Amino acid sequence: MIRNSVEPILEQYTPAILDSLKFSKLTLGTVAPQFTGVSIIEGDPDEIIMELELQWDGNPKIVLDIKTRLGVALPIQIKNIGFTGVFRVIFKPLVDEFPCFGALCYSLREKKDLDFTLKVVGGEISAIPGISDVLEETIRDAIEDSITWPVRKIVPILPGDYSYLELKPVGTLEVKLIEAKELTNKDIIGKSDPFAELFIRPLRNRIKTSKTINNQTNPIWNEHFEFVVEDVSTQHLTIRVYDDEGIQSSELIGCARVQLSELEAGKVKDVWLYLVKDLEVQRDQKNRGQVHLELLYCPLNAESEFYNPFDPDYRLTTVEKVFKHVDGVDSADSRKQTKRDVIIRGVLSVTVISAENLPSKDLIGKSDPFVELTMKKSEQKKKTRVLNETLNPVWNQTFDFVIEDGLHELLILEVYDHDTFGKDKMGRCIMTLTRAILEGEFRDSFPIDGTESGKLNLHLKWTPQTIIRD
Repeated sequence: MIRNSVEPILEQYTPAILDSLKFSKLTLGTVAPQFTGVSIIEGDPDEIIMELELQWDGNPKIVLDIKTRLGVALPIQIKNIGFTGVFRVIFKPLVDEFPCFGALCYSLREKKDLDFTLKVVGGEISAIPGISDVLEETIRDAIEDSITWPVRKIVPILPGDYSYLELKPVGTLEVKLIEAKELTNKDIIGKSDPFAELFIRPLRNRIKTSKTINNQTNPIWNEHFEFVVEDVSTQHLTIRVYDDEGIQSSELIGCARVQLSELEAGKVKDVWLYLVKDLEVQRDQKNRGQVHLELLYCPLNAESEFYNPFDPDYRLTTVEKVFKHVDGVDSADSRKQTKRDVIIRGVLSVTVISAENLPSKDLIGKSDPFVELTMKKSEQKKKTRVLNETLNPVWNQTFDFVIEDGLHELLILEVYDHDTFGKDKMGRCIMTLTRAILEGEFRDSFPIDGTESGKLNLHLKWTPQTIIRD
């Protein structure tokens, strides 16, 4: 069973330098795995979910026959396997017939540790440069992809159709990587060159990578990524921020995680996440910086009342959707292609109402504040009037911006103190236009980054013009 299920996955992940990868010997040895913990998870009424903590220091005999592109055949032995993890087992559906469940699903819920060594039968693998690292990465990727939750293997026990138990997408997560601040500087000369990796499942073809911002510890990325969600209740978005070291390996600055269960479907969530050294063992209290994300979870349910503005079908009427489907345009490939081409145009009206608790910049304990508004992509700029000697100014000024690409634009509001010889920056707010596009109009308070407790009170209104699909 293991040979038949694992070999196709190994073939799928076979790296370019290898021609084939197959088992020539596979026995599990004489050491049984130990179950060190069992728990019952609450689920649906027609299922029982168990989680089993398993530890295995096995003595299997596993030999992989690999063939390189140069025609060299190598028997590779996998030795000294040590594994600790948590398996999830689902008995579903519950029935009246013995053994009281129709099928069994199993999945690796959490991989805590996986160690093994590779050896060429009759020689040392280190004698072949690069093969050891490539093989180890291939094996780990295959395990991640084949049995790690929410992927699950289904074993029918009683006759029946259990295809509904298979892994299926339930929604999409739209992520805006906006900015970061106060990143740890990893360079001795100059500043770090940060970039980010984001993923829900840590598979090579599902990890998204941002562009690198050179010589900056407060980068603004303004990049959009989309992820497939298979299980909202257990999955999470992980972000890792690195310092690009050029030809050398990139150095991790810090990482963070967001549970998808914390998101409300169809509602934009704006979050600042503190970066840590390790997501599992968070003993290091060092400040590594923060990263600013905008998250929008959209269920795939066709009857859902929520709209995904990044979808080419956004704002289409029911009749238009029917014709689009009949014409055959709605294939997976075409949707993947057009999803990047959605352009939403309109007018954004920004009312700068007031500010609260601004820092004192003058000797008399007051400030003369004003706000500069900038559209990052189109470089449009506006400015409020200056209000003298106040830390709680009220402007009530409205500015209109003509927006050509609302989904990829950023609004930057910078608060300054006016001086005779120039201006002194207090702080700033950066936001996307996604919430305004979805809700049409809203009023809210936004913390002013760079101040202790300053807030900016804004009213945003979106007036759409047209949607173009190139």
